[in-house]
Amino acid sequence: MIRKIIKIDEEKCDGCGLCAEACHEGAIGMADGKAKLLRDDYCDGLGDCLPVCPTGAISFEEREAAAYDEAAVKARTAKQVSAELPCGCPGTNARPINRTTTSATANAAITVPSTSQDMTSQLVQWPVQIKLVPANAPYFENANLLVAADCSAYAHGNFHSEFMRNKITLIGCPKLDEGDYSEKLTAILKNNDIKSVTVTRMEVPCCGGIENAVKTALQNSGKMIPWRVVTLSTDGKILG
Repeated sequence: MIRKIIKIDEEKCDGCGLCAEACHEGAIGMADGKAKLLRDDYCDGLGDCLPVCPTGAISFEEREAAAYDEAAVKARTAKQVSAELPCGCPGTNARPINRTTTSATANAAITVPSTSQDMTSQLVQWPVQIKLVPANAPYFENANLLVAADCSAYAHGNFHSEFMRNKITLIGCPKLDEGDYSEKLTAILKNNDIKSVTVTRMEVPCCGGIENAVKTALQNSGKMIPWRVVTLSTDGKILG
C-alpha cells in the first residue's frame, strides 16, 4: 500500500540515537553508527522521531510500504517491558527526588520545601504511574502514600501543597488504564511499612475504581493502615 512513512538521510545522521529512543514502536534502530528504519510495519507515520533529530536527517515520504501493524507493536512492547526493568525502561527507573528543606519529612530519604506558599513541586519520587512504579522501591519504606486519580491534580489548584506534601504520590485512571490496580497496590502495602494512605478521586462514577482498588489492597495486605478518601468536584472543590 502507498502511505506516509519516515525517511532517514544517512549522510545527515550523526548517530546520536535520539530518534531510536523517541520511537516507541521500535521501528528505528542503530546499525553501523547510523539510524535505520528497521521495519516499515512498525512505523505509524506520526513522526515522534522528527523533532528530536538535531541534524534534520528525518523526513516524511509517501511510498509503497507494509501497513502499520499495531497488534505486533503492542505485543513487542509488552514483551520488552516484561524483560527490562520493573518500570519498563531506563527513563522510568525508580529514584527519589531531593528538595531543599528546613524541616523534617515523612521519609528520611526525601526532602521538600517547608512553606505551604512555596510553588515548588512537591513530587518526591519517580515514577508516579501506578503501573510503572516497582513495588519494592526504597522510597516506600515508612512512607505516607497518596493514591490519586490523575485528574484530581488538575482540578484542585493547591494539590501539591495540600495533598502531595511529605507523601509518595501514585497516579492512575481506572477508566483509561487496562487492568486492576489492586494487585500492584497490595504488593506495595505488603512489602513495605506504609504509615498511611490517602486517596484523592473525582466525583465522577468511574473514579470509584481507584477507591475500590485501594480498599481491596488494604484488605488483601492483612495490615491495619490508616486511610482516608478525599472526593473533589469537577471544579476543584473538596466535597468530603
